[in-house]
Amino acid sequence: MFSTNTNKYKLFNEDALSLLSRLPNSSIDLILTDPPYNIALNSTGNIKLTNGKTINNDIAEWDKKSINPLDYVKDFKRVISPKGNIFIFTSYSLLGKWHEAFDKEFKTFQIFVWHKTTPTESVYKNSFLNSCELVVCLWNKHHTWNFLGQKEMHNFFECPSCRYPEKISSPNHPTQKPLVLIEHLIRIASNPNEIVLDPFMGVGPTGEAALNLNRRFIGCDICKDYCDASLKRLSKF
Repeated sequence: MFSTNTNKYKLFNEDALSLLSRLPNSSIDLILTDPPYNIALNSTGNIKLTNGKTINNDIAEWDKKSINPLDYVKDFKRVISPKGNIFIFTSYSLLGKWHEAFDKEFKTFQIFVWHKTTPTESVYKNSFLNSCELVVCLWNKHHTWNFLGQKEMHNFFECPSCRYPEKISSPNHPTQKPLVLIEHLIRIASNPNEIVLDPFMGVGPTGEAALNLNRRFIGCDICKDYCDASLKRLSKF
């Protein structure tokens, strides 16, 4: 395990629940995170595309460990500030579990939709393209909310999936989110100099977005390769 501590960011290589248990009460202004979707639990194996490529449904070793939203209720509630917000990327198969765990705990439980304009092609052509991902949005009364204007405040955002050169190839993170999307959410839900937490930071897109927008960042990941990539990414700040 390692930790990195600067005035702008702190990175930890450990389990998310371990870090959360040590954070002070009401110390975080925004939790913005992308936990595993438990895809491995429902995987039907890899799929060959018509262009010769393969959809790898074996996402990664970390996806094989089941995420239970109930495990995060206590510490998410404890560490978030009274004016804070929580945004959690998730899948349709886990949405009900996040709702069951968190809906009664916060004043508002809303859904934000990311429409990927570059979805994976449909091999069998017998269903819709999987072009949308969901974000659970949680807050209480008097939460921070920077209303950017009527056109910018839809609960729907369109952009491509993360691509090169932004997408990090080594180590590869199969679900790395694009900066334009993360920055959009951070602008709305936090203010400069506030602290953004991502306990499943992967290769650090939330950290880079936070620092780009003059926020401070605390990030954690159980995978050391991802932590090393995040440190390299953020060391330019």
